[in-house]
Amino acid sequence: MTTETASFIFGGVLEWTTDSACAGNTKLFFAPPGERPEARTVRESQARSICAGCEVLVDCRAWARENREYGFWGGESEEERAAAGYRVDMPVGRVARYPRGNGEPVAPRDARIA
Repeated sequence: MTTETASFIFGGVLEWTTDSACAGNTKLFFAPPGERPEARTVRESQARSICAGCEVLVDCRAWARENREYGFWGGESEEERAAAGYRVDMPVGRVARYPRGNGEPVAPRDARIA
C-alpha cells in the first residue's frame, strides 16, 4: 500500500500552509473519482477532526472562500462554503463546455425532447 503525500513550498500569501495540521495528508481533503456518498461522509469526518485542532483553520477557510477552492478546506466542505455564500466556479460533477481545439466557450446544447 502506498501513501499519497504532497509537499508545498510557498513564499507569501500561502505561508500559513507550513503550519497546517493536514500537511502531507491530501487524500482526506479531496474526493477521489466516483466517491460514494457514504465514503465521502467518512472521509470528510476524518478531515474535519484534523481541521478542528489546526492552528491555521481560519486562514485556510478564508483562502478557500476567497479563491473558490474545491475540496475540504478550513473545516468546510464545498457544500458548506456554498451555503455560506462562497460558491466554486463550477459545481462538482459538471463538465466545462470547451470543445477540443481552440478553447473557446460554446453555447449550451438545446434540451433534447424524449
